[in-house]
Amino acid sequence: MLVTLMNLLRACWRPSSNRHARTGSDVTGRQDGLLWYKDAGQHVNGEFSMAVVQANNLLEDQCQIESGPLSFLDSGPYGTFVGVYDGHGGPETACYINDHLFQNLKRFASEQNTMSADVLKKAYEATEDGFFSVVTRQWPVKPQIAAVGSCCLVGVICGGMLYVANVGDSRVVLVRHVKATGEVLAIQLSAEHNVSIESVRKELQSMHPEDRHIVVLKHNVWRVKGLIQVCRSIADAYLKKQEFNREPLYVKFRLREPFHKPILSSEPSINVQPLQPHDQFLIFASDGLWEHLTNQEAVDIVHSSPRSGCARRLIRAALQVAAKKREMRYSDLKKIDRGVRRHFHDDITVIVVFLDSSLVSKASAHRGPTLSLRGGGASAGLRSNTLAPTSM
Repeated sequence: MLVTLMNLLRACWRPSSNRHARTGSDVTGRQDGLLWYKDAGQHVNGEFSMAVVQANNLLEDQCQIESGPLSFLDSGPYGTFVGVYDGHGGPETACYINDHLFQNLKRFASEQNTMSADVLKKAYEATEDGFFSVVTRQWPVKPQIAAVGSCCLVGVICGGMLYVANVGDSRVVLVRHVKATGEVLAIQLSAEHNVSIESVRKELQSMHPEDRHIVVLKHNVWRVKGLIQVCRSIADAYLKKQEFNREPLYVKFRLREPFHKPILSSEPSINVQPLQPHDQFLIFASDGLWEHLTNQEAVDIVHSSPRSGCARRLIRAALQVAAKKREMRYSDLKKIDRGVRRHFHDDITVIVVFLDSSLVSKASAHRGPTLSLRGGGASAGLRSNTLAPTSM
């Protein structure tokens, strides 16, 4: 079992001993110190650009883009799947989602022979159930895995439709060109579940009227039970199942009073809408980007520069803002190694997906290039299912 855990951590860790070395190929992306990037690639509905920068000792952000069949049926839905998984408490949940969510989605899409909001909802539920089985098995030797979780943002382009599902505070922004005025609109499609937002706090308080301390202001930051900022996530078993909120879990995670219903939720907010001819691109990113850039600032950077490398440019812009906030130069920030870097910014994941209206309009009848790519360069074919419940 310990070997299994070590394999998982190796899969999530990005070496950084030579922070200025550039490694990798254009196929799997390139590594430049703590930055991994894939400047340009092709998916069924257009082009994409992708980048990840590490700040934590272990990279807690995971991401993927899958393009091609969205089910196990030859006649099933076809399109592009994008996932951004921002882990917290450790990388295990985000890695598990990266290995299992898309496969769960394909399974339910095969059962229904279509793509739908229900398919997405069931895929989220099955993924969390799978990770909970891992927590149950590892609890005797690694109880702290009960305090590991992840935000989970997914976008699916299929049949001329865009499906967005989200738990946590990652974000996707759609960019639409208004022909009449020449404006470039930034349209946020994902609902965020962070209790720093007043409406989210009120919603959580209405769901737990008996608990006056369901949301606590701690060190000038609103947190659920004084512990976590997001109120929806995958995993975080210690706030969903009472059986995991006890010894030998660390005291700082244990609640004084028992709870009888889940405090956090894994039910995604889902947005389904048809894509329009003037929809130009989508920016998927973990909250590490949005801490430093507004929606419009990010859109303007992509819109005003070449497509190739635009995800990397967004990360650079965010790090420049982070450096400025600390009154230091961007070049000096880049020299700070992982772990210490977390004091200046979070792990950041960015995937920019460009929409070719002629390809989108062909819907699922178009059989474009198949693609399977993980941020950090771990391809789906090579990645081991290190946390699969059946392997325990």
